[in-house]
Amino acid sequence: MRTLLKDYLEALSATLGPQHWWPARTPSEVIIGAILTQNASWTNVEKAMANLRRERLLNFRAIDRTGAARLARLVRASGYFRQKAKKLKGFARFLREEFAGSLSKMFRTPQETLREKLLGVYGIGPETADSILLYAGQKPVFVVDGYTRRILERHLLISERAGYEEIRELFENSLPRDTQLYNEYHALLVQVGKRWCRPQQPRCRDCPLQPFLPPGAHPVVPPLEAQA
Repeated sequence: MRTLLKDYLEALSATLGPQHWWPARTPSEVIIGAILTQNASWTNVEKAMANLRRERLLNFRAIDRTGAARLARLVRASGYFRQKAKKLKGFARFLREEFAGSLSKMFRTPQETLREKLLGVYGIGPETADSILLYAGQKPVFVVDGYTRRILERHLLISERAGYEEIRELFENSLPRDTQLYNEYHALLVQVGKRWCRPQQPRCRDCPLQPFLPPGAHPVVPPLEAQA
């Protein structure tokens, strides 16, 4: 498994090149984006982020002082806007109460301790917590999302019953504990999920991971042009 996952990474890097992910200017923006992107496309998240930037609300001190109704209006484009406003304010309160509003202080907390604290914050699940740790805190933790799960299931590397922690440990036990490597690998898998390993009409024949697709795995589907 260790060799196979490294081979996947090499094949994707050769095809797609560096991803330079996450698209944000500050750790605060990373965290806000990680919360807003739950059940939303990044295009819509960008609209919500632009609204917050315009109102100078891309930091948690400002979010903490802003009313929930106003915040909800500003993030409406990201969907589930009332819940997301509540989640943003919940994180702002957590940061204030636990770390005096300081992200630097928060990220000086030992990784496993901080992860447990993050998972106790309203609206912060494992994927969001790990995105915060990896992309905002530069911690070596692998982020598992729906794209990753779909790719691994189709390649028969995990079962449909595999839990989040099982998949995370699969990567972390197979790869060096390296923040940049985890960052790049996750971003590359996102691109595979968007371009080729789609929920419907997957384009397996064009995918850089097609040579690794085992017998009996998801059927190879010809390019859409060939189906026309």
